[in-house]
Amino acid sequence: MTSTVREYTTISHPEPNTRIWHEVTGDGPPTVLLHGAFAGASSWGAQVPAFVDDDRRVYVPERHGHGRSPDVTAEFHYVDMALETIVYLDEIVGAPADIVGWSDGAVVGAIVALRRPDLVRRLVLIGQYFNSSGRASGGILDELDSADSDLMEFFRAAYAEESPDGAEHFSIVFDKTMAMIGSEPEIPIEDLGAIAVPTLVLQGDRDEVTLDHSREVVDAIDGARLAVIPGTHLIPLEAPIAVNSVILQFLDAP
Repeated sequence: MTSTVREYTTISHPEPNTRIWHEVTGDGPPTVLLHGAFAGASSWGAQVPAFVDDDRRVYVPERHGHGRSPDVTAEFHYVDMALETIVYLDEIVGAPADIVGWSDGAVVGAIVALRRPDLVRRLVLIGQYFNSSGRASGGILDELDSADSDLMEFFRAAYAEESPDGAEHFSIVFDKTMAMIGSEPEIPIEDLGAIAVPTLVLQGDRDEVTLDHSREVVDAIDGARLAVIPGTHLIPLEAPIAVNSVILQFLDAP
């Protein structure tokens, strides 16, 4: 029987002894799943069992201010989230890992691969633009602009159920997240060309990122591959069999 650890651990960033929640399941080469905005470990519920069945040790950390991890900073920035992830990889995982990032987690994963390629074996980037020219219109992000939308009510309820900071803190997390999304990421496509690990760019055909942008990202990264699956920004939940198959085929390739 495969055992799962669900617990708090401590890392040295963004503050000494920062307490974050993570889940670790399985045995084998490490695979780290990076969640998106207003999400946590539970968003990967359709992926973890398949990855464990592929003989992988799956790590699902929750960045501070998300899920069960307390909020500890005045602002959110992608670079800071990447530095937190780098420390987690160094101090907790302790070996080069396959990184799978979805939405905000894809930005974090790309920055990690740029700054510490020694920590990344392979990289999967799901449903994310890397500068504002690639943002698609009419999707979930447009709905997120309203704190009173049905989607935000869903996120608000999930936050209240898990966060140690209490339901009332959601408005602070919402404001910090929207401020970040409103001005970040603005990574020039050519800068992504410095990513030196095998990379898969995966998106839904009705995602938050345009197909042209994803093609540009793939063209910029040497040897990168592109996969498009019917669905929205939520394809890991909408089409888990297809998503898991594509990702694992890529990660398991010689």
